[in-house]
Amino acid sequence: MVSKEAVQEKEERIRRLVRELPDEKRLRYFREVERKIKDPDTYATLNFIFFAGLHHFYLGKWLYGIINMAVFWVGVAMLFTDHVGLGVLVLIGVSVLELCELFRSQVIVQKYNNQVMERVYNSVSRA
Repeated sequence: MVSKEAVQEKEERIRRLVRELPDEKRLRYFREVERKIKDPDTYATLNFIFFAGLHHFYLGKWLYGIINMAVFWVGVAMLFTDHVGLGVLVLIGVSVLELCELFRSQVIVQKYNNQVMERVYNSVSRA
């Protein structure tokens, strides 16, 4: 797990690099970044309302989203079989993981946005 401080330091490092870009490249950078960054509140809302992994899709993490949804629905299906106890444990496990992500949503999205900003910076600075 990445610390909040490390994520903030990386963001500040990227911002310093962007400030050094020529005006034309800096404008291009900000236009691209504005289109690609994600909102932490939207991520948190998707996590809170739809506990089944939609927040992963929001960040483009399709594999995590599919796995999260599959495990969630397997747990729900187990509630209607002879394995009710196991189904409850699966749903509790998913819920605990989702709550951890909900409480860390700001850092998770900030880390994602840092990756986006770094990719855009690299493409703009090379051009």
